[in-house]
Amino acid sequence: MAIFTKSALFGFAVVFSVFTGAANAQLSPNFYSTSCPNLGTIVRSGMASAVQTEKRMGASILRLFFHDCFVNGCDGSILLDDTPTFTGEKNAGPNANSARGFEVIDAIKKQVEASCKATVSCADILALAARDGVSLLGGPTWSVPLGRKDSRTASQSAANANLPGPGSSLATLISMFGSKNLSPRDMTALSGAHTVGQARCTTFRSRIYTERNINGTFAALRQRTCPRTGGDSALAPFDVQTADGFDNAYYQNLVAQRGLLHSDQELFNGGSQDALVRQYSNSPVQFSADFVSAMLKMGGLLPSSGTPTEVRLKCSKAN
Repeated sequence: MAIFTKSALFGFAVVFSVFTGAANAQLSPNFYSTSCPNLGTIVRSGMASAVQTEKRMGASILRLFFHDCFVNGCDGSILLDDTPTFTGEKNAGPNANSARGFEVIDAIKKQVEASCKATVSCADILALAARDGVSLLGGPTWSVPLGRKDSRTASQSAANANLPGPGSSLATLISMFGSKNLSPRDMTALSGAHTVGQARCTTFRSRIYTERNINGTFAALRQRTCPRTGGDSALAPFDVQTADGFDNAYYQNLVAQRGLLHSDQELFNGGSQDALVRQYSNSPVQFSADFVSAMLKMGGLLPSSGTPTEVRLKCSKAN
């Protein structure tokens, strides 16, 4: 089995800066080198504590970052609570009862504020925390371009419209990622985040009981804890082999028809991504490189020009 080794991947680093003309902002790994030199240490310490307490939290924070960036750019909007003037993203369909880890970001933000008041955006803290979560679970590390600002509002309707669901077809996945200037290769690499984390029974029930492109033994295993009716919130790992390790076993599972979600198995189901999935299943180094590249591209998604932004003092509410 070709999987990542922690020693190989902790040394994998990429220095990257991105310019996004629409938002008129330049991101740089050195953005806070003078104004908040301890930022990286603070975030890493907070994530190390969170992951030590619960390994799943690394995956949860990574998911928060993905769900933030796909809705009007990486602006921390997913972290905002509802207000009398807007209904936020926390209770949108793709996030309700599943998006988690807000308290981890809040705790890290509190520590950052104590060191560098009103300096570092929640969006940047989330970007760093997502990278550290991957690294702490044995995956690659990279230099995170920084300098994002926080939005002053959030949109439940945009979250419902922009986030792909567990029943998405390959064509839908390619289209939705393409609308964010992410290629099919980026989409397939980013889907590898499902090598860690868990899903609720309600998101994969239909697959394990009605779909034919599924390993029978795997389906029976999942049916033990996900009945045909009830038990909607029962959890199952995306990757039963190395559930808490960030590796390329996700793709090996797809080749063996053990994808947990319908949208997972769509990547290896006779379509355009089959060859790439097989390549990732055999080459952890290639997956690592492409995952980092795609994370950097996704992290460069910024709010459109003219969007009111700020550096929030608390991640759950505008200043």
